Amino acid sequence: MLLGYAIVIRALLSWVPQLSDNPIVRILDEVTEPLLRPFRRFQIQGGGFGIDISPLIAYFALYIIRAYVLPLIFSLISRVTV
Repeated sequence: MLLGYAIVIRALLSWVPQLSDNPIVRILDEVTEPLLRPFRRFQIQGGGFGIDISPLIAYFALYIIRAYVLPLIFSLISRVTV
């Protein structure tokens, strides 16, 4: 769930533009961008600005994978190996 925390921290730090040159923020961007990129097309437009909800969608996608998909895969593997 470390990646989930990284997504949340990146989303919060995006509200502070002065930190964009910080090396830690750059590393955080490099780690989370491959996961966020597919969800970038989901943005809320209106009033001359857009809200990027890709971190929220990516976080929930990670949750679903962790809570439902991985246990299903592990149970199938355990049935095959027994």
